[in-house]
Amino acid sequence: MPTTATAAPAPDPMGAERTLMPAPLTPETIAHLEERARHVRLETIRLIAIAKVGHYSSTFSCAELFATLYYDAMRLRHGEPRWPDRDRFLMGKGHAAVGLYPLLADWGFFPKELLDGYTRLGNPLGDHPDMTKVPGVDFSSGSIGHALSAGLGMVMGGRMMNRRFDVYVMLGDGEMQEGQVWEAAMAAAHQKAGNLIAIVDRNGYQLDGQVDEVMGIEPLAGKWRAFGWEVHEVDGHDVAALATLFRRLKQDRTREKPACIIARTLKGKGVGYMEREAGWHLGYLAPEDEAAAIAEIMGQPASPAIPREAAAQGDAR
Repeated sequence: MPTTATAAPAPDPMGAERTLMPAPLTPETIAHLEERARHVRLETIRLIAIAKVGHYSSTFSCAELFATLYYDAMRLRHGEPRWPDRDRFLMGKGHAAVGLYPLLADWGFFPKELLDGYTRLGNPLGDHPDMTKVPGVDFSSGSIGHALSAGLGMVMGGRMMNRRFDVYVMLGDGEMQEGQVWEAAMAAAHQKAGNLIAIVDRNGYQLDGQVDEVMGIEPLAGKWRAFGWEVHEVDGHDVAALATLFRRLKQDRTREKPACIIARTLKGKGVGYMEREAGWHLGYLAPEDEAAAIAEIMGQPASPAIPREAAAQGDAR
């Protein structure tokens, strides 16, 4: 099944390496980021059609975060996934890796043809990311709660090697229920890890239901501040707001506090019935439902048929 996304321009319009002083945030830049987020959603649908089951809604909630990080915020070199001075990206919510792989391929970290064998026997691209198999993946995740600790370790390792790179760690909001997250948060503030940026995908749901019904995590911003972090809250689907915030954090080289971004998102964003039905944490789209979802993402009239609800199962957050 060919991709339904439009072809992407060169991943970095400023050349092979992103600098600390990006080009102005123009309407064209914003439109490109929005197109890349749309690409994440469309490729997620395409790849899950190969696997026959996957995590749609958890990936859709962070599509704009993926796009803004990889096409505006992060310092990367095309075709060099092991460049020592690259920014690092780790996911606690590793089940959203299906949306990350197309971006890594677009950066030339592995051949795009690998996407066509997603989850097939012998293919390195699995439902959860494996740093030993997938170039561009900085941390193997899926067992939630560990990513922030690993991210802090990378910051401290870079400090020991006299390298300055930023480390971004995306966490699910259900992941806030894990004790190791808060151990890492306390340690990061103590270590003055100013180049560590945690991003909480606050979509409100985890596998077992609404996060605040399973175990309440509010006041979330107050908790992070109490642990010594600089906290920002933002609309996680507004690429202009995200890019502005990421740029401001990138350019502040005097900050000693680690930063936490609480991104308010909608699980299943972009497909109406997924936004309304919690059961799409893990599921599979029948061909007619897939066509309707693609049409809606592309802004085309959707079928009036009501898609069947998927069964929720698998990992959390």
